Amino acid sequence: MATDIDLHLGRRLRRRRRLLGLTQQQLAVQIGIRFQQIQKYECGANRISAARLWQLAEALESPVSYFYDGLAEAMERKETVAAGREAFSRKETLDLIQAYYQLGERPRRRLLDLAKSLHAEGEPVS
Repeated sequence: MATDIDLHLGRRLRRRRRLLGLTQQQLAVQIGIRFQQIQKYECGANRISAARLWQLAEALESPVSYFYDGLAEAMERKETVAAGREAFSRKETLDLIQAYYQLGERPRRRLLDLAKSLHAEGEPVS
């Protein structure tokens, strides 16, 4: 099962290979493996070892750090999305949304304004 890091490295590998105009076959030949292995790296099915990552970086004329660029931000985005999903799976949240949409337009706007004003007063939102 692919981890988020494997998927990120695979996407960066594919992006760099395409940027240089190389096929999977051409890249595979350069580092002495089969093109199917490049496919597996790019989709995150196989983990890239440190030694192989070094070879790929050399063949793609990039530093090893290139493959990790943006990883921290990608992981933070994933955590934020997961937290949002968790919040919407709570019964209380679903009940609140349902009750909100049962209100007329004017009361909904007033309730939203109230919620915003409470947050603006320094109340933590969790």
